[in-house]
Amino acid sequence: MLHLRSRRRLGLAVPVVLSLTASLGFLPSAASAAPAAATASTAATAPAADSPALAYVVNTATDHRTIASVRKAVTANGGSVVATYDRIGVLVVHSSNPGFGRAMRAVRGVQSAGATRTAPLAAASTTDEGAVQVLSKAQAAKLAQRSASGQEPLEADQWDLRAIGADKAARINPGSRSVTVGVIDTGVDDTHPDIAPNFSAAQSANCVSGKADTTYGAWRPVDADHYHGTHVAGEIAAARNGTGVAGVAPGVKVASITVAQPDSTQLFYPESVVCAFVFAADHGVEITNNSYYVDPWLYNCMDDPDQRAIVDAVNRAQLYAQRKGTLNVASAGNSNDDLDARALVDDSSPDDSTPVTRTVDPHKCFDVPTQLPGVVTVSATGVKGAKSYYSSYGKGVVDVAGPGGDRYQIPDTPSQNGRILSTLPNGQYGFLQGTSMASPHVAAVAALLKSTHPHATPARLQALLKAQADNPGCPTDPYDGDGDGVVDATCVGGKRVNGFYGSGIVNALRAVR
Repeated sequence: MLHLRSRRRLGLAVPVVLSLTASLGFLPSAASAAPAAATASTAATAPAADSPALAYVVNTATDHRTIASVRKAVTANGGSVVATYDRIGVLVVHSSNPGFGRAMRAVRGVQSAGATRTAPLAAASTTDEGAVQVLSKAQAAKLAQRSASGQEPLEADQWDLRAIGADKAARINPGSRSVTVGVIDTGVDDTHPDIAPNFSAAQSANCVSGKADTTYGAWRPVDADHYHGTHVAGEIAAARNGTGVAGVAPGVKVASITVAQPDSTQLFYPESVVCAFVFAADHGVEITNNSYYVDPWLYNCMDDPDQRAIVDAVNRAQLYAQRKGTLNVASAGNSNDDLDARALVDDSSPDDSTPVTRTVDPHKCFDVPTQLPGVVTVSATGVKGAKSYYSSYGKGVVDVAGPGGDRYQIPDTPSQNGRILSTLPNGQYGFLQGTSMASPHVAAVAALLKSTHPHATPARLQALLKAQADNPGCPTDPYDGDGDGVVDATCVGGKRVNGFYGSGIVNALRAVR
């Protein structure tokens, strides 16, 4: 199930941080040893001979003695450790013991533990909206004839660059080669002629198993259907090399950290994302782009032990990245949901087995990583600068907005396509729309800011993103994104900060001046 950023995401809004902190009882960045609990029982429930294996995260205190003790308890309770992230106290585990999570939660030093999926391990979820529209060779050739002097061959159709001044910014500062944006996604085709000049293999890996595989090429998509990450990478840093399209920051580097399952589901499981944040932080990646939500739960509710453990583990990893100097940017989702509402209906979770309809409070049930503290939450806009019809929103949740495309907002371009044109595997190009496309625009502007302010911390970069943004304010007329005569959303707030755009639509030109 391709759900790449068709969900939501929270940001650094104070009410969200306080809510998350209260729900967990601590911030993982400062986690201390848990109160003494029962030691692991060697007589724990034995797995049935035909019990399927599930993946788990086990979150502990970070001292070596506790971690060593917990690793022994994992084995005693019928589990095997896939990876241990000592510095954040997260163990990725496989077990076929149906009582494994319950048993581990009773172990001394374990602060939370739970299954990361509801279906057995098989031999993603992004936030694009609708199918990709591949640009044919004939269309590309015709479009190239319309390009102006100094433009890339297909740039005439890239209304999004002009909307945020990225075409002009590139003439001043295309971005520094010392800045890398890590694309945590379905994989990136680094052989694409627009991506190859700016690709960083040394900062790329495959984290699908929960443990980083740095084998050469492991970061690439398994097939052309896993196109999402390549599209995102092109939006960020497609080179201005006389070929195809241009990225918002064509001088910076991009890395690929693959987290999507290699099958048709393309699900993004927690252990893969934990691995990705830690790998990015440990390999000097300055900015990560996260155009997805962590499966299998659209919202992870803190009163469920499995979902609580997922929030805990991913939050530890992304906070670790922040402490190491990495800014994490994520998409708000494509459900047109008000993330500051009192209640939302989630009818898609769990998405790896049989979904059930439930009503959740987004202040207590979190879209991960979007709602985690310090993560930049991004809503989407179309060519007219209005909120995209699908984009989720919410005052105090959305930090900034970026071009994500909107098929109802038609640009004056050769193709008159309101979606975002970028790179696809195998040297191709195509149009996509979604908050998945908005987030990389913001990540790229953040990379330009990092290029201009090389010593800026993640918190400082987020403040700069907000300061240089242009806020159109809430619409004066009722919002009807798809033009069907029905009010689709209500914008709350003023000209400076509001629920549709946060602090505003990012501006690449201002970022380099």
